[in-house]
Amino acid sequence: MSAAEQVGARRPNPALALRVQNLRVGFGDPTGEDAVRGISFEVRAGECLAIVGESGSGKSVTARSLLGLAGSAARVNADELSLAGESVLGLSEAAWRRRRGRDVGLVLQDALASLDPLRPIVREIGDSLRLHTRLDAAARTRRVLEILEAVGLPDPHLYAGRRSGELSGGQRQRALIAAALALDPPLLIADEPTTALDVTVQAQVLALLDQVRSQGTAIVLISHDLAVVGRIADRIAVMHNGRIVETGSAADVLGAPEHPETRRMLAAVPVDKPRGSRLAPTPTGAAGGTAPTTVSAPSTPEPVPALAGIGLTKSFRGVHGTTHLAVDDVSFSLPRGGTLGIVGESGSGKTTTARLALALTAADSGEVRLFGEPWSTLPERERRARRPLVGAVYQDVLGSFDPRLSVREILQHAVAAAAGSGPETPGRRSTAVRVATLLDSVGLAQTLLERRPTDLSGGQRQRVGIARALASDPRILICDEPVSALDVSVQAQVLDLLDELQRELSLSLLFISHDLGVIQHVSDRVAVMQNGRVVESGPAAEVFTAPAHPYTQALLSAVPRLI
Repeated sequence: MSAAEQVGARRPNPALALRVQNLRVGFGDPTGEDAVRGISFEVRAGECLAIVGESGSGKSVTARSLLGLAGSAARVNADELSLAGESVLGLSEAAWRRRRGRDVGLVLQDALASLDPLRPIVREIGDSLRLHTRLDAAARTRRVLEILEAVGLPDPHLYAGRRSGELSGGQRQRALIAAALALDPPLLIADEPTTALDVTVQAQVLALLDQVRSQGTAIVLISHDLAVVGRIADRIAVMHNGRIVETGSAADVLGAPEHPETRRMLAAVPVDKPRGSRLAPTPTGAAGGTAPTTVSAPSTPEPVPALAGIGLTKSFRGVHGTTHLAVDDVSFSLPRGGTLGIVGESGSGKTTTARLALALTAADSGEVRLFGEPWSTLPERERRARRPLVGAVYQDVLGSFDPRLSVREILQHAVAAAAGSGPETPGRRSTAVRVATLLDSVGLAQTLLERRPTDLSGGQRQRVGIARALASDPRILICDEPVSALDVSVQAQVLDLLDELQRELSLSLLFISHDLGVIQHVSDRVAVMQNGRVVESGPAAEVFTAPAHPYTQALLSAVPRLI
């Protein structure tokens, strides 16, 4: 009997892989509100149930409760919680360890953090086989190679000996899925398995999960993105405030949503939404919808662009003395008051291009010009006086904050730094007024001023990051993946905010993302990058409706769209 047959021979494969009745999960004070408030669902063999909701909805707590991983502080109660027809309520940790991997597999969002960086993946995947089977070392290795090939890693013997840091994002996620499937469990729980992945890698991972489902494995797919889950889900359950507020077939939920929360999440998906149209509901008391943003037709001669890159090249020295060409003869032009979107997969060179545009990294050749004048080629002491003209908003805004500082102190430092490049330093009162104005401009309450970044939600932190970038009254904002880690509804709020600020302040935006739906929604012009080069550029409408380059065509074909 082969290794795969020995593993599969123990698989119970009942029609009903998971049944949950009235699941309640709470933390801390028993009299407080539960994080999960009495939800029920079931999943059958060969079926994919997607549980969708924004941060705080309870979806990830639900997922972890299904594996006994809710945490020692959690109170997990249910009328029924069964895997493969057997109750798992009240299992000890030792009993759960015997079931995890064998009866239920888990795929998490961050494969780099989930895989041991010190061990090759052959050992990482082989551990579950060592703990749960009687296969010898040679048979375990054969099984690992079989499952790596099954999840789409070509030449698995070449990858089996590599550590997670030596794999690309898509390869790491495939290795993590392989580890979850090594024991052929009847149920797979995938918690945000494609969040922050490039659109093409995301499509590959979804296709792999769909293949696993078609072979009889039941899947619970956790996500905040309805467009993503629509690709493989048979049924969708929408969670909000710890409850399932709508459930049904994928076609019904996506095509004819009934609950306001579902409709709000669908409206927030930026794919194919016109430039300047609102994604989030208009705040109470605000004026009705906004008119699409338009960029004035250029006069003759065409105005000098706000920011222009000319023949930029940048190489980095790699391991063993090798050289990596990150940016190869890249040119771009950011129109005044408009948005240039730069899109590409991880490793395409877009973030290095952003750093060159900010003059934080020196180009090997070429230059960046700011409003037609030298910028990147100036000594920093000469550039410093013009730095307030260019602000930056980053993806990992939490990592860019000093966690010891309050929101007030973060913005005070930004105001002081901006004033330091001018003729006067503002007094304490004028600084306080400026801080209050900045917070108001990004739609945050003054009550948040004394909070630290870790006490804010992801959307609140990103708004503080935008407020900090606005402290110097910039004319250009360079946004590097500013919404890639946010829930789709929070992403919608941030994109709407940037659009409003652009119109009110006449900002020019250089917007960098791997998400084509976002780029399509925000951009007037688009530059598509691959392997350090711009392979296609032009007006956004033309690039998205009639892409000329095969790489652009491949990216667009991989974009998840609603049914």
